[in-house]
Amino acid sequence: MTERSPAPEGLALIESLVNTLDVESGRDTLDTADGLRLFGLTEDERPGAQVLRESLRATLLAHAGHPPHRAVTPLGELLAHAPLRVTVDPADGSAGLAPADTGPLLSRVAAAVAQALVAGTWTRLKACAAETCHWAYYDRSPAGRGRWCSMQVCGARAKMRRYRAKEPYSTESSTAT
Repeated sequence: MTERSPAPEGLALIESLVNTLDVESGRDTLDTADGLRLFGLTEDERPGAQVLRESLRATLLAHAGHPPHRAVTPLGELLAHAPLRVTVDPADGSAGLAPADTGPLLSRVAAAVAQALVAGTWTRLKACAAETCHWAYYDRSPAGRGRWCSMQVCGARAKMRRYRAKEPYSTESSTAT
């Protein structure tokens, strides 16, 4: 986990929701009153928000080319229940999707996904490849092939593990006597 600039527009909501769980420590911000308040949730809505978060994480891992971290409810099944409405801007005629009600987190996430699909940014939101991290981040790399939330932390750790796993170089040399 590192400081990156937040994802653009509605993807920031998804990024911050996924990042409510610190995979390495197990600390879950949604287990706190402040965490629930941040997303406009009640205590009764916490379990659904946690299911949504892990479905989002699995999708973000797929965006980065990684298998899901565990079995989850497919995101499409969850979003199918999100009430949305079509909006049209009277000034320029542009159309979009918005939550049918401003409250439900599921509808806000579905509207953010739809907005990102239209903008072509949905697959740029990814989850870190590090098994102890899986932090959500927005991939701003030119080719869109980022794998780590931070090259300085998770990327460096992965490279060091690969380096250490290589067969040690033999320093033995034959000497003629």
